[in-house]
Amino acid sequence: MANIRHVKIYHYPSLNPQSAKPPLVFVHGGYIEAAYWAVNFIPYFQAQGYDCHAMDLAGHGQSDGKQHIDHYGLDDYVQDVRLTVENLERPPIIIGHSMGCVVTQRFLQQYPGRAQAAVLIAPVPPSGTGLSAFRLAMLIPDFFTELNRFFAGDPPTERTLSIMAKTYFSPDTERSVILQTLPMIQPESNKAITEMATLPLPLNFVKPKLPVLFMGGSEDAVFSSALLPITALSWPNSKVSVIARAGHMLMLDPQWQQAAEQIKQWIQTLPSAESVRARQGI
Repeated sequence: MANIRHVKIYHYPSLNPQSAKPPLVFVHGGYIEAAYWAVNFIPYFQAQGYDCHAMDLAGHGQSDGKQHIDHYGLDDYVQDVRLTVENLERPPIIIGHSMGCVVTQRFLQQYPGRAQAAVLIAPVPPSGTGLSAFRLAMLIPDFFTELNRFFAGDPPTERTLSIMAKTYFSPDTERSVILQTLPMIQPESNKAITEMATLPLPLNFVKPKLPVLFMGGSEDAVFSSALLPITALSWPNSKVSVIARAGHMLMLDPQWQQAAEQIKQWIQTLPSAESVRARQGI
């Protein structure tokens, strides 16, 4: 949609204002809002000296457009990321999750040089979500039924919680964490869902040369971690990390700190933003 809309952008300042570390921008996945980043990941990175930013994509959370959400596509979400990034003093490292990985990749192509690096957590495979949805329907047949019941306003039952746990979380995740997440869940744009199923990345998509970390959980029932090496294969400067026993929502799982520490360690190995821009010829 081309109409002007209000996008809710969150700023979580570094707990070390003198830090010279690059800012971090967090892009949430489908069916949810930015709040889940603030449970574990953002406080962790704030304490490590990183200035953190996140946004509710159009039609999600506190952003405008809920009544028009089915009209928003992936490129509309790209503009929400642009609005967040354009006010930063330095190119950030963008950390996307699930659908947010597709949005991040499109942003990297459309706005080269505007990011220093990217972390793609539980990314949508290059082939789209079609095969993954079929696999999910085979593994957890009642998932889509329970999800539709939840969106219809039916109170979550024990069966709902069990299916959500099996689909999205580590086997080690406590039910209290799942209950904490339920208020963040919301309908997703039909347009964005269709785009992810058919053509998540444009046919002319050229992978930027900036560093990218692909990360997933070994117990992810949505996008199998076995697909991570394939997803990363054609990226010129990529690394793959699999977090044992973590699920699709690994930033909420008990393994979240292991994931966050691996991201921190990877960031510390990165070249400066200036050298990345020089390598990209910008």
